Amino acid sequence: MPLNPTSSLTDDAAASHPKASKGSPEGTSQGPLDEVQAVQGPDTDERIDIETLHDKLMGPWKEVRQKVRDLIEDPALHKVDTLSYQDHRERVLQQLQILVENHVVHRAYPEYVGGGEDPGGNIAGFEELVAADPSLQIKAGVQWGLFGAAVHQLGTEEHHRRFLPGIMNLDVPGAFAMTEIGHGSDVASIATTATYDPDSEEFVINTPFKSAWKEFLGNAAQHGKAAVVFAQLITEGVNHGVHAFYVPIRDEDGVNLPGIQSEDDGHKGGLNGIDNGRLAFDHVRIPRTNLLNRYGDVADDGTYSSPIDSPGRRFFTMLGTLVQGRVSLDGSSVNASKIALSIAIRYAYERRQFSAGGETEATLMSYQLHRRRLLPLLARTYAQAFAHHGLLSTFDDVFSGREDTPENRAELETLAASLKPLSTWGALETLQECREATGGAGFMTKNRFTSLYQDLDVYATFEGDNHVLLQLVAKRLLGDYSKEFAGLDVGTITKYVSSRAEDLAFNRTGLRSVAQLIHDTGTQKKSAKALKDPKWQRELMQDRVHTMVSEAAEALRPARKMSATDATKVFNSQQVKLIDAARSHGELLAWEAMSDVVDSLDGKTHEVMTWLRDLYGLTLIHKNLGWYVSYGLISTQRGRALEEYINRLLDKIEPYSLQLVEGFGWTQAHLRAEISSGLEEVRQADAAEYFRKLRASSDAPVDEKTLMKMKSSGSGKRR
Repeated sequence: MPLNPTSSLTDDAAASHPKASKGSPEGTSQGPLDEVQAVQGPDTDERIDIETLHDKLMGPWKEVRQKVRDLIEDPALHKVDTLSYQDHRERVLQQLQILVENHVVHRAYPEYVGGGEDPGGNIAGFEELVAADPSLQIKAGVQWGLFGAAVHQLGTEEHHRRFLPGIMNLDVPGAFAMTEIGHGSDVASIATTATYDPDSEEFVINTPFKSAWKEFLGNAAQHGKAAVVFAQLITEGVNHGVHAFYVPIRDEDGVNLPGIQSEDDGHKGGLNGIDNGRLAFDHVRIPRTNLLNRYGDVADDGTYSSPIDSPGRRFFTMLGTLVQGRVSLDGSSVNASKIALSIAIRYAYERRQFSAGGETEATLMSYQLHRRRLLPLLARTYAQAFAHHGLLSTFDDVFSGREDTPENRAELETLAASLKPLSTWGALETLQECREATGGAGFMTKNRFTSLYQDLDVYATFEGDNHVLLQLVAKRLLGDYSKEFAGLDVGTITKYVSSRAEDLAFNRTGLRSVAQLIHDTGTQKKSAKALKDPKWQRELMQDRVHTMVSEAAEALRPARKMSATDATKVFNSQQVKLIDAARSHGELLAWEAMSDVVDSLDGKTHEVMTWLRDLYGLTLIHKNLGWYVSYGLISTQRGRALEEYINRLLDKIEPYSLQLVEGFGWTQAHLRAEISSGLEEVRQADAAEYFRKLRASSDAPVDEKTLMKMKSSGSGKRR
């Protein structure tokens, strides 16, 4: 949207300022880095290699990402915050058609239906849509990443040829009907049934009671014409567990088909461009062939068969095919953090307040507290961006079929469950901190923070509630811990337990912290040298995860001989510790991903990125400093040095902070915040020029304090 300078700006000042014209999304002829490099930041003798950083941040699918970024510069794809939610829904539906026309939605699907068979590229492009409108992104995700992906991943070629063309071209908007009012994350316990009738060769889909209604479904309130419905498959009197079915729900005029009931969820706390609603089924009949039967089939006589014998493994295999939602939310949330920091840090170099002793007021970023608020978030966003590339590459390896093994799928599930909670929570924290760091201006909807926060709030609970996902990670960590004992003889186990006891004794008696104290005695320099050692940082973070998991494992050992009720109580007593361990595990993964990238750089870029990596790692350690000290992993002296060294890192990084956000590659057409447009610098220049002229004139009033000094010194009257 074009910027309208406030009345306090002179037309000459606004017109002559080099940045004043950059607020309009129409100016899209420049490359993604040309504009942001032109922004004036702090004086530095050297520049880092922004192009290389940009390439690292864009990842393996850079070209796909850039194509989508170029597309979403179109104002027709931008969110209009003043629309009613009904109008917002219709606008987003029209925007989906723009995506179809520009061939944005086909990448994941098979070539034989017009797809690109590029699962990684599909997710990479999808993640960029968050900069246009999160409602557009999530509605696209519902249509092609959930509804379409369920048909693709759970169906066979026959289903693909029959259903995917209409899904891809948006002739058939659809819903993904998994969640029920009474069972959210507990998908295995959903109550909707699909009972096979061999006489008619049909499944009868039924919602037995109110809390079994399907809830929170995008496209369910208005636009959906079909749904992939998850239900308990019953045939010949046997429940074979949750399976997926393609179920038409509305006719061409948008009227519910017989037996279909729907309700509109109405206005929400965010993402109001999506028509979320509820669905229920009153003995709705569908053909037997509408069962998406890749992992389980029913013959015409009612006989059930599956390539996977174990019901539990079959269930988790089916759910595992839908992991792409978590993968995409991880990358989308990192992008939202990049947007927020691009706006807030650019503003921090233009907004001035309070004189630092001279006539010129200080920029916000000149204050230590402001650096402490924003720069650790910048470091974390970089780390999470690099970690996401590893996750997305793993996803592509599995879903392309190149490395699709049960072990790799399990690894993918764990990796997604580790990173998605941290990035979604991280985006919310970053948006809020950037909002506060930009004062009242940040509270204005036109500056994006509040709108993005509202839309991303639900990211923390859909596609898997974050705490539930971290429990999945904790379960995997416990399993890996127990594997250390598999196949070992009594002597080896005894040796392991003894060494572990010695290790714990070394930590808890303070011997490790004493060793640190002796090593660091006499100088802060020695402590600082130890703090910036990446090996030391990694070991500390690894120790935290291993210690918490091993303590929980030891506490849970007796549960193996207990009743289910008592065993549940024991596990519950360790739940918080295991969640902390899982969270620390995800943070370690991000730190390691960032370290790998740092090692690939050279020159000044390597140096600055090393500081940024250290800032991320040491901020994590500082957050848990009490834990580390209590376990004897860090001495009190080194703990005190930690605070000071973080502040030193902030001072080192600050001159390069604007260059670091330039590496994100967002243009003003993507940011679309007034305070990132350069307008604030116009205001500041206008004010400075006004006061310069005033001081040079004979009309300047005398400050009261100055007058009092003049009177007390007897220097005479005002001239």
